[in-house]
Amino acid sequence: MSNSELFVQIDAELCTGCRQCATVCPVNAIAGEPGQPQTIDTDSCVLCGQCVQICTSYAAEGNEEGKYLAALRERRGQLPSVREPLFAAYSTGQVLKVKQALRSGQLQTVVQCAPAIRVSLAEEFGLPFGTLTPGKMAAALRRLGFDRIYDTNFGADVTIMEEGTELIGRVMAGERLPMFTTCCPAWVKHAETAAPDLLEHLSSCKSPMQMVGALIKTFGAQLDEVDPSHIYSVAVMPCTCKAFECSREEMEVDGHREVDVVITTRELAQLIKDAGIDFEQLPDEPFDAPLGLYSGAGSIFGVTGGVMEAAIRTGYELMTGEKLMELQLDFVRGEEGIRTAEVQVGELCLRVAVVAGLQYVQPVLDQIREGTCPYHFVEVMACPAGCISGGGQPKLLLETQRKQAYLARKTAVYRHDAHQQVRKSHENPAIIELYAQFLGEPLGHVSHHLLHTVFRSRKPSSCPPLQAGRRAESR
Repeated sequence: MSNSELFVQIDAELCTGCRQCATVCPVNAIAGEPGQPQTIDTDSCVLCGQCVQICTSYAAEGNEEGKYLAALRERRGQLPSVREPLFAAYSTGQVLKVKQALRSGQLQTVVQCAPAIRVSLAEEFGLPFGTLTPGKMAAALRRLGFDRIYDTNFGADVTIMEEGTELIGRVMAGERLPMFTTCCPAWVKHAETAAPDLLEHLSSCKSPMQMVGALIKTFGAQLDEVDPSHIYSVAVMPCTCKAFECSREEMEVDGHREVDVVITTRELAQLIKDAGIDFEQLPDEPFDAPLGLYSGAGSIFGVTGGVMEAAIRTGYELMTGEKLMELQLDFVRGEEGIRTAEVQVGELCLRVAVVAGLQYVQPVLDQIREGTCPYHFVEVMACPAGCISGGGQPKLLLETQRKQAYLARKTAVYRHDAHQQVRKSHENPAIIELYAQFLGEPLGHVSHHLLHTVFRSRKPSSCPPLQAGRRAESR
């Protein structure tokens, strides 16, 4: 990957060489002498943005620096109205493209929002950590001019249907175990770079964001009777690697990019402020149906262990035919590090692991190579608390603030789940309707085409990239 394509960078003119960024990089991609500007190894960088979150070296607005900072904002893809400090570590912005599309009037603009956005966006408007605002967020997006307000949570429910069915098939066949989740693009990029020999262990599922993107330009286009080429698909993500993910050559459907552009939580806040919208005074409004309707299981994808918990809720019932009565699965909930558990699913003792923080995944990879890995299913999230601690989330300079924010956001996510009438992905009426009217069955021909992908080696010394993953077998 060239510097021009990299979404996370360090400005050598602003970097003081404090090396805070190097201490949080989960793949040791940042190098440099103390007191000197740091550099990023673009091959090993996973674009997680933890360096962006922790960086404290900045240039502030001042009379003499006004023109320089304005030019710098433009190069970084920021709106001219932004007046926050410019930090040395930053992610290249995409919000100017979104504003242009909203102004054009020539495209149907469709937006989706990740689970973690609704528990963090309000912080940018001075509200307490973890304030839950799905309704205000939908209202703000509608006032910005988006034609359809959809939700990545819906894609999370679809992911559980596809990934859960794939896992059951692998477990029953005893093949390619353990199976890893593929919701986190930073983890996927790391696997392609550092463990290309193990890519067959990754689920063939696209991430929830890409699944929604594919459905927007197929199922959604049919519902609205719109040509997919006239749809501009925007995703709001807590993650700085999602911009890289949507640009992957595999992420297109029938010749159309599934997601045209990704902006972060911070960029959405900047767009709302730029439009003069009073976020705090907005009424609660719903997401649009059907791709905006989700279960509690879809909402918990925003925290570490959430994908695993959602998968168990549905997988248990699909495998046993029995109702799972206890839906708060505390044994997969937790903090940074690796957590393991055994779950009795009928006659099967399902062994699972949850990895929070990419630096903790290596022992699992080593076990697979040695043939000693005991797990059936492994969730990996690159960031320490999952998506709620992503590189595109509101920036907090103090470690105590970060801990408080992560706890409050996580609490809000679980509260949101607990208050949903439907808390299992397979019981979401919109999901049932999607499969009945459009997809057919999980891992079927249509879902195989739209919702599954392949992965390839990105090992720097490799020859031309080889396809090192495979799509789930269609049924």
